[in-house]
Amino acid sequence: MRKILLSKVCRKDAVDLIKANIESRSYHAPWTHPFITREGFDTWFNEQMSGANMGFVARDLDTGRIVGITHLSQIFMRGFQNAYLGYYGMIEFSGRGLMTEAVRLTVQAAFDDVGLHRLEANIQPGNMKSIALVRRLGFRNEGFSPRYLRINGEWCDHERWALLRDES
Repeated sequence: MRKILLSKVCRKDAVDLIKANIESRSYHAPWTHPFITREGFDTWFNEQMSGANMGFVARDLDTGRIVGITHLSQIFMRGFQNAYLGYYGMIEFSGRGLMTEAVRLTVQAAFDDVGLHRLEANIQPGNMKSIALVRRLGFRNEGFSPRYLRINGEWCDHERWALLRDES
C-alpha cells in the first residue's frame, strides 16, 4: 500500500520545502546542505526544470507533509541513457521506509517514463543510511571516487552505486 505521493516539484512547493529543510538541517549535515531560503529554492527549482534534470517531491499521504525530495540530474539519452539519482529525506519521517518508497518510485519513473537504461547514485562512504537504501533497491557498488564532489566547500569521496533497467 502506497504511503506517499511522488510528484514533480512545482513553485507552490517552495514554502513547505524551505520549512522542511530548515527543520531537518542537522539531519542533513554533513551529507548535504539543501536550500533554506526562497532564493535558494528558486535556484534549485530552476535547475530541476531544465531539460537534463527532473525534481520530485515526496509527500506523506496522510498529512501532506514533505517526506523528502528525489531528483534525476544530467539525464543523457542517445547511446548512454543514464542519469544521476539524488535524494534526501526529512527528519520527521526518518526510519519509516518512506524514502525507500520515494526512491523506488523515482527509479520506476526513470526507467518507464523517461526511458533510461542506467541510474547512478554517488554516496559518501560514511552515509550508511543512504547506502542501505540503494542496496534495498538492488543497486550495486561499482567503485570508489576520491574527491568526487564538492560539498560545503570541501571535495568529498563517494562510492558509485548503479542500477540497470533490466535489474530493477
